[in-house]
Amino acid sequence: MLNRMKQDSSRNATYTVDCEDYVHVVEFNPFDSGDIGSLIAYGGNNYVVIGTCRFQEEDAEVEGIQYETLRTFHHGIRVDAIAWSPETRLDALPPQIRFCTAAADRKLRLFTSDLQDKNEYKIFDGHSDYINDLVFAPKEGQDIASVSDDHTCRVWDLEGNQKACFVLCSPGMSVCWHPEEAFKLMVAEKNGTIRFYDLITQQAILSLKSEQMPLMSAHWCLRNTLKIGAVAGNDWIIWDITRSSYPQDKRPVHVDRARLFRWSKVNENLFATTGYPGKMTSQLLVHHLGHPQPILIGSAAVGSGLTWHRSLPLCAVGGDHKLFFWVTEM
Repeated sequence: MLNRMKQDSSRNATYTVDCEDYVHVVEFNPFDSGDIGSLIAYGGNNYVVIGTCRFQEEDAEVEGIQYETLRTFHHGIRVDAIAWSPETRLDALPPQIRFCTAAADRKLRLFTSDLQDKNEYKIFDGHSDYINDLVFAPKEGQDIASVSDDHTCRVWDLEGNQKACFVLCSPGMSVCWHPEEAFKLMVAEKNGTIRFYDLITQQAILSLKSEQMPLMSAHWCLRNTLKIGAVAGNDWIIWDITRSSYPQDKRPVHVDRARLFRWSKVNENLFATTGYPGKMTSQLLVHHLGHPQPILIGSAAVGSGLTWHRSLPLCAVGGDHKLFFWVTEM
């Protein structure tokens, strides 16, 4: 289970966990859920697994990584995206796990469980094409936003009723809700446009342009609400929304095409990108805005998904029957 490697910039995963299926998507819970260690969810071809991770970086009694599966949820269809609800609490009695998935059948599924007898899910039907991303409202978790190839961003309540629908000019690739900006939604489109919507007036209030296509992924920095990052074409791109609607910084990093962009949750200058799988592997790059070159280069066998730990400079990627974890030294 444990795998410590040499500390140059190009290295194998710090830790790995074996899984029973190909992992399409992986998400650390970004919210404080009162758990010992960190909740993690990963989705395969037929099911979603909820587990906990503890790392030696946060607990001296752990050697490397300690992973435990809490529950496996039968899904019946390939999982394409997972979002955690802030209502998830492991320290409640009974505990509550709540998350939502997007699947290959163009439907959302909202799962609620007490990890014992109560395990239910609701299906949200409305998108007419592939759903690329989804997110819970970060404060109370009473709404879910999703974006799709059907050129819409939709906002749902927990019963599956549609509360808002924003018509886009191209496929919606990413949607973000910032805990400090509860009434704004960030939506990134494949054509390179990122818009912020005011959820009260349901109007677009700000837009950013990447000048590059296709934009595949964008993310709102948790540590600095003015920073937006994305990958488009082969490049990563960063905006400071107070300065300009055009990028402040960009750099070509992935040879084939960049796939995902995620900011670290602990450092506003740290972010990771992944490329599309090449012959057998896909590349993970960890970047620091103060460094001209990536500070970490990792590769995973046909990796997919990308997520950062809530309180450590540690990111995870899914792969063929494995989860891969990289610790950065920043």
